Amino acid sequence: METAVQAQWLGHSAFKLLSPSGKTILVDPFLSQNPSTPEEHKQQDDIDYILLTHGHADHVGDTLDIARQTGATVVAMVELSRLLVSKHGLDEDQAVEINKGGTVAFNDFSVTMVSANHSSSFEGDYAGDPGGLVIAFDEDITFYHLGDTNIFYDLELYGELYDPDVIAVPMGDYYTMGPEEAAMACDLIQADYAVPVHYATFPVLTGDPEEFKTYTEEATDTEVWIPEAGENFLEEGLE
Repeated sequence: METAVQAQWLGHSAFKLLSPSGKTILVDPFLSQNPSTPEEHKQQDDIDYILLTHGHADHVGDTLDIARQTGATVVAMVELSRLLVSKHGLDEDQAVEINKGGTVAFNDFSVTMVSANHSSSFEGDYAGDPGGLVIAFDEDITFYHLGDTNIFYDLELYGELYDPDVIAVPMGDYYTMGPEEAAMACDLIQADYAVPVHYATFPVLTGDPEEFKTYTEEATDTEVWIPEAGENFLEEGLE
């Protein structure tokens, strides 16, 4: 299918998405302190929405600074959202709470939070459960960011329920799945395309995206894209 959505991987687990109506969306904007984010993308000045999978610093990243500068709406798990408001100065009017199984609709897209098998805290405080985010653009693609996760059988159900076109899959190992396990997750979801994330940012994240691509494409019908950080990997559209 052709898509009007644009998507950039900004390194680690961060993405910048542009909706068909021109709304700018950041997912897990760990940017200014992220060694894998290109310098020209470390500052983001024109953002409408920030979506968070969970509370760890390498995912919340620059959320508070960007939200203050731009007035962006911040969508996060209930406990994380309330922490950002009550203890870290996020304007309550900018905070949108969500929880697993729930869907929030915006201008021309919706966000559904689903489970992830991981943990979540923010600056020492419990930040609720971690999650994945299913971002469905009206009459366009569905992008599923798995967040940080281990493999679990609910992924098969999410593939059936949400039929994502593109999935972002953590495969750097150590804190998340490694390449082989991540390929098995792709087999459960059965998306058309997968983008590897959460690798090589730090020395412990040793999972190889090329190995993930080999495992995935040998065992599934999912095509793996390995974009460069900052690349708009949907620029040519989907086949």
